Amino acid sequence: MDGMVAPARPRIVILGGGFAGVSVAERLERLLRPGEADVTLIGRENFTLFTPMLPEVSSGALDVRHVVTPIRSQLRRTQFILGDVDALDVEQRRVTFTHTLTGARESIGYDGVVIALGASTSTFGLPGVAERVFALKTLEDAGILRNRLIWLLELADTVDDREQRRSLLTVVVVGGGFTGVETAGELVELFKSVGRFYRNLTPGDIRIVLVEGGAVLLPGLPAAMGAYAFKALTGRGVEIVTGDGVASADDNGLLLNSGRRIDTKTIVWSAGVQPSPTLVVAPLPKTKRGALIVGADFRVEGWPGVWACGDCAAIPNPAGVPYPPTAQHALREGPLLASNLVAVLRGRATRPFVYTSLGMMASLGARTAVAQLPGNRVLTGFLAWFLWRTYYLLRLPGLDRKLRVAFDWTLELLFPRDIAELRVYSRRAQSSAAADAGLAPREEPTLHL
Repeated sequence: MDGMVAPARPRIVILGGGFAGVSVAERLERLLRPGEADVTLIGRENFTLFTPMLPEVSSGALDVRHVVTPIRSQLRRTQFILGDVDALDVEQRRVTFTHTLTGARESIGYDGVVIALGASTSTFGLPGVAERVFALKTLEDAGILRNRLIWLLELADTVDDREQRRSLLTVVVVGGGFTGVETAGELVELFKSVGRFYRNLTPGDIRIVLVEGGAVLLPGLPAAMGAYAFKALTGRGVEIVTGDGVASADDNGLLLNSGRRIDTKTIVWSAGVQPSPTLVVAPLPKTKRGALIVGADFRVEGWPGVWACGDCAAIPNPAGVPYPPTAQHALREGPLLASNLVAVLRGRATRPFVYTSLGMMASLGARTAVAQLPGNRVLTGFLAWFLWRTYYLLRLPGLDRKLRVAFDWTLELLFPRDIAELRVYSRRAQSSAAADAGLAPREEPTLHL
């Protein structure tokens, strides 16, 4: 037996460190026998971001670090590589990536690859939009937007002309889905909480506009949810425009399809998402929106060893309709994908993904929310808000994060929100955040009064 080389172990490479990617790795660590396979995860950040709480980070209700969990603390036996995935060669079975810190470019071979790269913001190619809007997809996005809001308050407080103040303090949120209504609600809470510190400003100087191209808020959900969100937000001073989409944007505002113009210096974009740009050049089957077409067991047909889940994949339900790209689904897709991958390694049959949603929830601020329960029952108001906070608190990974967020929420009940503008994001980080969000890279924003 001397001189014989042991056969190489299969290598499984996971692309993406979000909910789906990390849940795949966690389940693989539990299922794989010692020495059965090597697992590598490549992520552009060394943490998992709890995206449902981003609107509260942007408004200062939650501390930035409390909604992230280090990947290395979640995984014990998985090799983690901090890097950007540049290319996926499915014919040669290699992944090319760039190390985030050193800039060195490398490639790694695989026997099986799990694509869980998530999604980025889509601005649909509308003129002037990508260069001027603020997205809310990454941690940098939330920090940059929060600084922007505080900066607007500081600047407006020094302006004597009321029309200029109102222009500075007009914030437009585009998109009436979950992120849009939650962001609008959090903006109201932020301005209400800190208004006392800006003596030259009045509540009438602040204007928040929510624009939804469809006929109702929270489209695709029970009508009662959209109606309640409309009533709750308008009751707190939010202007809501429905049935009118964005045509273009410039330095002084945006133009709607109807011809109506809204003057503003700050546009928050939550009107659409698209799968990661990394997948565009890969010769894999995709839907019209660019999501990878996979079978019910997460395998990409025609490409052995290629699997996908999460926001970048179109996973069919028993009726053939893709499941929605939500965190709730990603957290359940990952473990089954890992089980199916191990089954293939051991020559066993895979299982299809079948899941019935527990419901959908959206926080509206002021301790109100809307929730869709099983059976299309709708819960609104304080009880829905309490359910929203309880559910997401329990879904946070790690006891320490749960306690930190619970403490933040308790402080929020007792004290006003923090108005310190922390310029901790470098120009490189801001450009990276813009790229992640599908926007044009930019440096410090400038305002033209």
